[in-house]
Amino acid sequence: MSVVVAPANRAQEKGLKTGALGLISSVVIGIASTAPAYSLAATLGFVVVAIGVQAPIVTILAFVPMFFVSLAFQQMNKADPDCGASFTWATRAFTPRVGWMGGWGVLGADVIVMASLAQIAGQYVFDLFNAKGIGNDASSTWVLLVGIAWIVAMTWICYVGVEISANFQKALLGIELTMLTVLSVWALVRVGDGTAPAGHLVPSIHWFNPFAVKHFSDFVVGLADMLFIYWGWDTALNLNEETADAETIPGKAGVISTFFLLGIYALVILAVESFAGIGSGGIGLGNAAHANDVLSILGPAIFGKSTFASVLSHLLLLMVLSSAAASTQTTILPTARTVLSMSVHKAVPQVFSKMHKRFLTPTVATVSFGVVSAGLYVVMNFLSAGHVIADSVDALGVMIAFYYGLTGFSCVWYYRRNLTSSVKNFFVQGVMPLIGGMILWFILGWSFWYYWNGDNSTTHLKVFGREIGGTFTLDVGTLLLGLILMFTMQTFRPAFFRGETLNRNTPTLVTEHYGTSATEAH
Repeated sequence: MSVVVAPANRAQEKGLKTGALGLISSVVIGIASTAPAYSLAATLGFVVVAIGVQAPIVTILAFVPMFFVSLAFQQMNKADPDCGASFTWATRAFTPRVGWMGGWGVLGADVIVMASLAQIAGQYVFDLFNAKGIGNDASSTWVLLVGIAWIVAMTWICYVGVEISANFQKALLGIELTMLTVLSVWALVRVGDGTAPAGHLVPSIHWFNPFAVKHFSDFVVGLADMLFIYWGWDTALNLNEETADAETIPGKAGVISTFFLLGIYALVILAVESFAGIGSGGIGLGNAAHANDVLSILGPAIFGKSTFASVLSHLLLLMVLSSAAASTQTTILPTARTVLSMSVHKAVPQVFSKMHKRFLTPTVATVSFGVVSAGLYVVMNFLSAGHVIADSVDALGVMIAFYYGLTGFSCVWYYRRNLTSSVKNFFVQGVMPLIGGMILWFILGWSFWYYWNGDNSTTHLKVFGREIGGTFTLDVGTLLLGLILMFTMQTFRPAFFRGETLNRNTPTLVTEHYGTSATEAH
């Protein structure tokens, strides 16, 4: 017989506000967390440079492991709706050390992405006010300062409450999705009526043939970069303890978000690839000069030069800016919740579990993440002369694959004795999470090999006379730092690592929704 602990009680134990979010708010946060406009602006150019016109099919193929892993998140959330998510679930399925590294994977990915989010935000603020001479200078001190101010502002919004954050997300996402749709339809109309510029392409079934990619390494590069544009829907799961019906709504929101993202990405990528083509000059998506920001170039080209077109172009800039805002905010939210859970379960110092009495938000965890993010952004900005986007996007693929894949494996192992209870359980709890995890970890291993070569990264580090890629250095450095911190915590916080604070077989902390308790499932 399973013992169920009401999610509300757990949230109250941590000091979180219960029932603050519903299904719509959770889906909005899940979609907004991926920042569709920002993700496309920062990624699409690199993908096209790698794989050419096959970008639409790679978009679809990248969806497969994301959908499969979203099912793993959904199933694990049913068993244990804890805001630590991957940290908590990997601990329950495997060991405290594995769980700790799962939590670190979330933190590492979120800290890395903040640099590129701040950079995009800084550049687009100047673009929005037609100060492109400043905004286009990636190493500009002004861009850096605006980026830091951006992190501070978004940290403050997350500090004052999850409901305010959710309502802010709805407004930002509305702007974003409206403008992405307008941009796509306008581009396709111009391709159809023959007013698209030279170099445009007519959509072809050939674009959906993955075997047309000339080199396998290029295909995997494109796939790894596409993981970035889907990443973020799991924020809905990190806010599970603040959601009504915490055991079901967050999981549904995560799965729904992945399908919604597939639709909007397929539309936008098909439209802009048709309009701009993949040429290496002008507005072509293969032009490396603007690979890290394709939308600011495409906006004026698609909408034209009229007064109304100028308004639309500026709305497009505002859209990417709002997208970066949404993603910055929803990067801080899950990170603070993961650290909060790790602190409550004594995996990190207790100070990180401190809550604001009125806002009911994790104060030290939220502020600390904002400070660390700003610091890393400054360091990366100067080390890479302002070109932080390319390497951080590539490095993110590894970190995303690491903790998403680990969650997929955790689901399979956690439910391993429940898989034969029904056909549905066999596939939803076993086969699909396993395949998703295997695909993601293959990308992880391949990325380490690929980015070891300094020629495959924007920045380089010379070690014993050999040029090592900046992306490889960033990923390995992040994981090594995680291992060092883990063993340090094992010395100073031994209770967690002995399994005393989040034990896999503690019946008051596990639930199972298929007629067998999780303890019995083991």
